[in-house]
Amino acid sequence: MKKYTLSAKKTDNVGRWVVIDANGAILGRLASNVASRLRGKNNPLFTPHVDTGESVIVINAEKISLTGRKLEQKRYYRHSGYTGGLKEITAKKLLEKKPEDIIRFAVKGMLPKNKLGAELYKKLKVYKGDKHPHEAQSPEVIKL
Repeated sequence: MKKYTLSAKKTDNVGRWVVIDANGAILGRLASNVASRLRGKNNPLFTPHVDTGESVIVINAEKISLTGRKLEQKRYYRHSGYTGGLKEITAKKLLEKKPEDIIRFAVKGMLPKNKLGAELYKKLKVYKGDKHPHEAQSPEVIKL
């Protein structure tokens, strides 16, 4: 009898949706959990080169917490493409201005840097309050 490893196909993904509440959660721990769910590492059919993950909705992004002095010291950079076009913003200002982006940046850094990673990143939905427009997908609520 031959023994072989089962490799999942693109059609094997059931397309579950989950909701994660970020209220009081620590940024890095939340982001690693979300990235793991997006990749499908909690799925027994996990295959590294296939999307076997879930779509993740993160609510209450403004209530995320950062440990230590990261609010004052952590900086996010972007560049306009022009000479001298480097812009920076602290985590505290970004949390006030666009709290969804802090979670998006953290999760994106934990995903693969290839086409699959870009595909997985599209399945992440982050919202400021506790309301989201994805009730039709009947998402399952996950406690961290």
